[in-house]
Amino acid sequence: MPLVRDRLHGPAGIAGALRAAWLVLLLGVSALLSPRAAAADAPRIGVVTMQPGEVFFERFGHDAIVVVDPDTGEAISYNFGYFDPSEPDFLARFVRGEMLYHLVALPATQDLAQYQDAGRGASMQWLDLEPEQARALAATLAERAKPENSRYRYDYFTANCATQVRDALDQAMGGALKSQLSARSRGNTFRSEAVRLARPAPWMWLGFDLGLGPFADRPLSRWEEAFVPMRLADSLREARNSAGRPLVQAEQELLPHRIAPEPEERPRRWLPWALAGVVLGAGIVLARRKPRLLAGAALPLWLLCGLGGALLIFIWGFTAHQAGWANRNLFLLNPLCLLLLPGAVALLRGRAPGRLFRPVLWAVAGLAALGWIMQWLSLQPQYNLPWIALLLPLHLALALALGRRPL
Repeated sequence: MPLVRDRLHGPAGIAGALRAAWLVLLLGVSALLSPRAAAADAPRIGVVTMQPGEVFFERFGHDAIVVVDPDTGEAISYNFGYFDPSEPDFLARFVRGEMLYHLVALPATQDLAQYQDAGRGASMQWLDLEPEQARALAATLAERAKPENSRYRYDYFTANCATQVRDALDQAMGGALKSQLSARSRGNTFRSEAVRLARPAPWMWLGFDLGLGPFADRPLSRWEEAFVPMRLADSLREARNSAGRPLVQAEQELLPHRIAPEPEERPRRWLPWALAGVVLGAGIVLARRKPRLLAGAALPLWLLCGLGGALLIFIWGFTAHQAGWANRNLFLLNPLCLLLLPGAVALLRGRAPGRLFRPVLWAVAGLAALGWIMQWLSLQPQYNLPWIALLLPLHLALALALGRRPL
């Protein structure tokens, strides 16, 4: 995923010299492993995959294409993960989903230095491309890295650093990579991968899970799931080149991974969420004779649901974040909840809420129930069962407790 950097930091001192010497040795070994490429006087092509980091924008890992000049041995890293926060309208473009990223060419030692400093592992996959394919790829990358050609429209799932690497390789191979990966699937989705990789940061996986709509829940082909750099590396191991040989000729560890590893896959379960929702809902019903207590508990819930729903509407109606469109969590994070806030304040003061309070309260509960029905009737389901299981009982219980008794 993207490297949030708008300037380059090169290696310095003894550490930088050691990195440079180490990479030269590594490339010398790769020359022995790639006699066909060397004999044809073609550049050596490698894909370097960096493991996830600890900062939120590093959670998905990263990758780049390395091109080694056959004459000089110079290794250039073509990195698609740069943006310039000083550009005009940068923040507004980020919010609208119209960010522009850049392809940057820099010495491989310089590109790898930051990962070593952060403790992030990196591994190289040397590719067995035909000489003409390697030369064409190197020329294309050099042309694209020119400032006037380097920008591309970034999308978190469909146009990021990993998909740019994937697409560049596929173009060089005449479409052979896509043809091998498009018809295969492991059942992963944009949601499952995003939630898995964001799991170490609770606010981040909660944001993904609540903010993604049905677009994120269709099973992905191996081609599509390559938006995750580590998944792309897995698929390259299984791919074949134009001559039918394994595409990955050799793999080498460049940097050891010294921090927490990539989160493992595990099933998403909704029953614990349902248990929590039923228990909390039962507590609300049992406390129906204490409206001030219920209002104190409901006020932050309604505030969060109302603001969350307003944000989901903004994403759907006013941004290019397609993965967040038509989000059925709107049935649960309902902007109508904001209309309940004056009534909650009135109850806290021991007063009766306004006339609209009870109708809106039941409307919120009814729409939450409709969201549950839509889960089973929809031709394009959205996996939000955990949120239905948690929030539907709360909305229904609040309607039963505060909407039925005379106020």
